[in-house]
Amino acid sequence: MQIIVASDTHGRNERLLELEKLYPEAALFLHAGDWGTDPKKYDHWITVMGNNDIRYERDMEKNRIILADGHKIFMLHGQQLPYGNREKRLADMANQNGCDIAIYGHSHKAFIEEINGVLVINPGSLSRSRDGRGISYIVLTLDKNQVDAKLVFWMNRPDQP
Repeated sequence: MQIIVASDTHGRNERLLELEKLYPEAALFLHAGDWGTDPKKYDHWITVMGNNDIRYERDMEKNRIILADGHKIFMLHGQQLPYGNREKRLADMANQNGCDIAIYGHSHKAFIEEINGVLVINPGSLSRSRDGRGISYIVLTLDKNQVDAKLVFWMNRPDQP
């Protein structure tokens, strides 16, 4: 199962439509918040509310659990996590909810690491990177026994020469 993970588009949501076209075989499209526009136009995307989304969708969930091919994914935006130990805290929250994958956004900094048995990932941002590596997203590939997360930089996506 292939899952596309994005976050922090801040109005650059046309890139989400490009990802849908680029990955037609993807089973799920996940967005970890901060749309910058009304997310209702993007009905293929499962999302959580970012700190900048409240003006668009007050009913959006702040966190959610997604079942995918024998895995449980815990997703939130990340503003509610303290700096310094954000990823460990998220891994603990995922463990408490029986999840083996945790997704967050907010920092605009891409991250992939296993912490306490949880694969913690942040796709970075599709609008503005804060780690100097460029805007990015993640291709998450799951089967019942394995999880693979690949960070893809926008300039290096498969449709580029």
